Amino acid sequence: MSSSIITLTTDFGLQDHYVSAMKAVILGIKADVRLVDVSHEIPPQDVMAGAWVVRNSAMLFPPKTVHLVVVDPGVGTERNPVAIRIGDQFFVGPDNGIFSLIGEDFDYKAVILDNEKYWREERSKTFHGRDIFAPVAAHIASGTDLSELGRPLEKLVTYRWAMPISDKDGIQGWIVHIDRFGNLVSNIPSSLIEETIGSSKLRIYTGNTILHEIVSTFGSVPDGEPAAYIGSSDKLEIAINKGNAKQMLGVEKGAQISIVIQK
Repeated sequence: MSSSIITLTTDFGLQDHYVSAMKAVILGIKADVRLVDVSHEIPPQDVMAGAWVVRNSAMLFPPKTVHLVVVDPGVGTERNPVAIRIGDQFFVGPDNGIFSLIGEDFDYKAVILDNEKYWREERSKTFHGRDIFAPVAAHIASGTDLSELGRPLEKLVTYRWAMPISDKDGIQGWIVHIDRFGNLVSNIPSSLIEETIGSSKLRIYTGNTILHEIVSTFGSVPDGEPAAYIGSSDKLEIAINKGNAKQMLGVEKGAQISIVIQK
């Protein structure tokens, strides 16, 4: 069962040769594959930022897509290289938590990549993206079954963001992601807001600002003003219309965000 698409998600950026080297290895094995760059601007070594991007993009691709994901601060250490199948999608990368968020949402089958037949013959201890993950992704795209790549792995390494806390007074959450526009993505899902807040009046506290409503989009407020809305990941987000909420509100990833019911 071959694939025509391999996606690439890394923290390599585009200044150096790393991304092109992986593509060269892939094309040397499967020249007719379509390579799709999801992102190469994951913050360096930020595994959970990579996990967030994978969670929000991978399952939108056509069946049999292979997702090559390399955010790998532990390259060359004892962490395992793995390949995973989730439904009709395949994933290749380090078992360091990068598949945490998608692995907790879906059932998966995983193997440890220990069959060196599918690696590059010449290998570096510091560039497994080129020497292990890229060739394995190409072989999967060529129809190689996961069982040929290595022995089964029952459980992936997983990290979890703290869950939001709710009670009769409201919801306490955290900012778990900040996108390139400076929009603040919380870990508070729309379902928890509906269940806890309902139609009650509210105040939202984050950074140095207070908001009094959840609007449909950041364009619902005047230019330069903050807006709270439910974003495309179905989580509460804070943005500045035509501005940068991270900078203007003085908020970093991990900051608290509170929704308080007004009685």
